[in-house]
Amino acid sequence: MSTKTGIEPRHARSCRARKGGRCNCSPTWRASIWNPQTKTLIRRVFTGEHAKIEAQLWRADAAKARSMGALRAPTRLTVGRAGDALVAGMRDGTILDRSGKRYKPATIRTYEYALDVAIKPALGDKALGAVTQGDAQALVDDLHASGLSASTVRNRLDPLRVIYRRARRRGQVVIDPMRDLDVPTGRGRRERVATRQEADELIGALPDGERALWATAIYGGLRRGELRALRWSDLDLAGEPGTIHVQRTWDDIEGEVPTKSEAGARIVPLAGRLRALVIAHRLTTGRGDNDLVFGRSSTLPFIPSTVRSRALRAWGAENARRLKSDPHATLIVPVTLHEGRHSNASYLIEAGLNDLELTATIGHSDPRTTKMIYGHLFPDSAATVAAKIDAYLDADGP
Repeated sequence: MSTKTGIEPRHARSCRARKGGRCNCSPTWRASIWNPQTKTLIRRVFTGEHAKIEAQLWRADAAKARSMGALRAPTRLTVGRAGDALVAGMRDGTILDRSGKRYKPATIRTYEYALDVAIKPALGDKALGAVTQGDAQALVDDLHASGLSASTVRNRLDPLRVIYRRARRRGQVVIDPMRDLDVPTGRGRRERVATRQEADELIGALPDGERALWATAIYGGLRRGELRALRWSDLDLAGEPGTIHVQRTWDDIEGEVPTKSEAGARIVPLAGRLRALVIAHRLTTGRGDNDLVFGRSSTLPFIPSTVRSRALRAWGAENARRLKSDPHATLIVPVTLHEGRHSNASYLIEAGLNDLELTATIGHSDPRTTKMIYGHLFPDSAATVAAKIDAYLDADGP
C-alpha cells in the first residue's frame, strides 16, 4: 500500500501486474485509514472509471474526519432504509427543515415520490457509505436523459441531499457523494407577465363570477393555495385601505394548512380596482364571514382545472369576437393563476416598492428571492430607465 496516499490498486487475477508486468486490466482501488479511537483499519473499495480519484477523495475526507475525532466505521444503513426513516421523521415532526420548522405535507409527498420513482430504484439497496460520487452522478445523468426538466431533476435529488447531510453530521458517512455534482441548471419555461393593459382585458373578458378570483391573483399576488383557502373573515373591506390577511393555504390531501412559510402569513393591501371587484363578489355570493371566498361552495375549495377551463373558454370567446370584427385584432394571451401572481410581483417592482414593502407584500422571506424570480423588466421599461438617467445627467449641480 502507498504510505503517501493510503490507497492501492487491486488487479484482476489474470493481470500481468501481479507478476511485475504492465497492468492489462481495469483495477479497483482500495483506500484505507487507521482509526486510533477504535484501533481498527477502515477500508473502502472503489470501482469504475474514476475509482482512483474517488478513493483519494474518500481518504482525504476520512483523514479530515479523523483529525476532528469524527471518524466512524461505515454504517450498514442502506439508502432505501434511510429514505424511509427520513419520510417517517418528517411526518411525525422529529426531522425538521433547515429553518427548524416542520415539513409541509406537500413537501413530504414530493420527497416520498422522488424516493420511490428515482432514488430507491437506483441506489436503494446500497449502504450509505458505499454510494460514490460516480453513482450519484450516474443518477443525475439518467434523470436528465429521461427528458425531465432541470428543475425536476434537482427536485428528485433533494431527499438524497437531506439524507447525506444528516448522515455526515451524525458520523454515519465520511464522504458526501452529493457534493460537486454536474446538475442541470436551466430555469425552464419563463413565466409570462401580463402588462397592466392586458390584466384589465383578461379580467374584463371573464364572466362576473370569475373576475374577483383572477383579480386577486393578478392585483393581490396570492398563491393558488392561498386563494383556495381564503375566507371572508380574512378580508377587511371597510378599512382604509382594505386588506387581505393571508393566513393559510390549501393542501389537496390535508385541507387547510399554514402558509408556505412564516413570511407567507402577511397582510396584502387591496388596490382600488381589486377592492371594487371583491365587494361585488361578496354581494353576489352572499356568503358569511367563515365561508370560502372563492370556493365552489361555502366549504369546498374551487377546483383549479375547472377555473382554468372556464377562463380559457371566456378568453377564447373574446378572441373570436375580436377576429370577427377585425382579422388583424390584437388577441388576449391567456395566463395561469400563478402567472397572475407573477404579474403582480412585477407591478410592485415597477411601482417602486422598496425591498421591505416588496417582500412583505408578495410573501417571501428574502427580497433577493423576489427580485431573482420576478425582477425582469417589461419591454417598455427601457424608456423609463433612460428617462431617469437623462434626468440625473441633465440636473444642475456638481
